[in-house]
Amino acid sequence: MRHPVVLGSVAFMLFLICIPLANWMIQHVGTVCVPNGPCLIPVAPGVMAPSGVLMIGAALVLRDIVQRLQGPLWALVAIGAGAIISLLLAPPALVVASGAAFLLGELADFAVFTPLQRRGLLLAVLASTAVGLVVDSMVFLTVAYDSLDYLAGQVVGKAWALLIAFPLVRLVRRVTPVAT
Repeated sequence: MRHPVVLGSVAFMLFLICIPLANWMIQHVGTVCVPNGPCLIPVAPGVMAPSGVLMIGAALVLRDIVQRLQGPLWALVAIGAGAIISLLLAPPALVVASGAAFLLGELADFAVFTPLQRRGLLLAVLASTAVGLVVDSMVFLTVAYDSLDYLAGQVVGKAWALLIAFPLVRLVRRVTPVAT
């Protein structure tokens, strides 16, 4: 079937675009930009998060889709390429934080998604993204800002991205009902 290959390729490209977009947003997009810190957006009443959370939340879901449609090898290629892009394009002050958070968060997502996808795509995406977004958030905030002050916002913001992406996950489930 040709549709999984095309959809998987689109997901791969969108995944790679999420990374530089997240790095750019954290420095330029927000309702408030903290001096020597991130630009913040509201993600819930009274809860702020660095603006890149939306793109990283989307990246976690897109990586799961790449794996479902193109297999684990392509998912690992995406993670490696994403980590390199993150290291190359992150603002100098965030290079290590961005690269480490991306790599560890995506690998955590991969480790949870891989065994769960045969039990159900929606469960696998939900569980793996939840684990990946917490790992990514904790590593990024600790390394970049030596603080977990924005952890709740990071988790909520990435969860919004997961909810927004769920219709795409349902489409993927219809296109490839069985894990590859």
